Amino acid sequence: MPMLTRRRLATAFLGFAVAATTGSAALAQKQYDTGATDTEIKIGNIVPYSGPASAYGSVGKAMAALFKKVNDEGGINGRKISFISYDDAYSPPKTVEQARKLVESDEVLLVVGTLGTAPNTAIQKYLNSKKVPQLFVATGATKWNEPKTFPWTMGWLPSYQSEARIYAKYLTKEKPGAKVAVLYQNDDMGKDYLKGLKDGFGADASRIVVEESYEVSEPTIDSHVVKIKAANPDVLVLYTTPKFGAQAIKKLGEMNWKPLTIVSNVSASTAAVMKPAGVENSQGVISATYAKDVSDPQWAGDAGIKAFDDLLAKYLPEMNRIDSSAMTGYNIATTMVEVLRRCGDNLTRENVMKQAQSLKQFAQGGLLPGVTLTTSATDYMPIEQLQLMQFKGERWQLFGEVLSGEVSGN
Repeated sequence: MPMLTRRRLATAFLGFAVAATTGSAALAQKQYDTGATDTEIKIGNIVPYSGPASAYGSVGKAMAALFKKVNDEGGINGRKISFISYDDAYSPPKTVEQARKLVESDEVLLVVGTLGTAPNTAIQKYLNSKKVPQLFVATGATKWNEPKTFPWTMGWLPSYQSEARIYAKYLTKEKPGAKVAVLYQNDDMGKDYLKGLKDGFGADASRIVVEESYEVSEPTIDSHVVKIKAANPDVLVLYTTPKFGAQAIKKLGEMNWKPLTIVSNVSASTAAVMKPAGVENSQGVISATYAKDVSDPQWAGDAGIKAFDDLLAKYLPEMNRIDSSAMTGYNIATTMVEVLRRCGDNLTRENVMKQAQSLKQFAQGGLLPGVTLTTSATDYMPIEQLQLMQFKGERWQLFGEVLSGEVSGN
């Protein structure tokens, strides 16, 4: 065989070998689990669009709007998000039904932003048994930070206990000796908040003179507020969902009773709680937050708020921009997009969890300055900081510094 021909054959063989190796490497780099392909990422979600907690439906609507925007801009690493969101009416049995549908019929890659402590509790074991990521749940219960027991479930909100410890710090400093009454929802959420307040008071926990609970199935909690008033506490702490928070604050106004009132972050929506309760009744109420309030003039011109407003204007014009639940959904979806972006072409459920565990002081436009997200394989609670705020006029006004509610915090 002529030398030139042998050289050409050798060169051609080498070329085929390189191409084959390169092709194999490219194929190896793309790894998918159920719910992911070259063109699509299926994401599931469950929120109460109806029922006693329907005010939280804004969470799902805002998430859908952000994912639509991402798709219109080319998707994530070239893949479009298929966002499948179901209503559970805040009923745990319905949540179970919808979760099974998402996993077994819709075949989603993961579930994100499902709302409520009881609903998420109802599906936690199921999703973990299926090894389906249950990411950035829209509830601050401490149970979402148990990576050894439930490695496929991760929180997003600051924990209710952390938030409650911040209220205890405030009351210890500003209202020493004041008698405290607590009205709480009789579920894991309310009990978590109550425990955090007691832990925050420590040896002074006996200053809590009333612990009154209500059921989410009750049509009104007016009778509970009347009962608490009879004990004449100086401070009333409301650990409620929005409907009941609005009822309680409105009832205080009707009775012309003005204790120092604290309402949990989950019921601090101007649109869903403070205004329905009556702005005149809401004056002076205290809460804590980690997200920017679009009605606060200090954020005029802020890039993060502008991005949020632009999103609503184009994709969700019917949404009330001061609805804090919409900001929650927007923020959770923003974190989810970042995690999926970091996954690249490795869209396995295992890698999704790995990337979710690898956030390091991640900042995003809807969060207050100084509030960032950090996770690890042993810490599944991304946000640990909040800032106190007081309702004045028709909006919340921040005061003090950004605080940590962790036991070892400052």
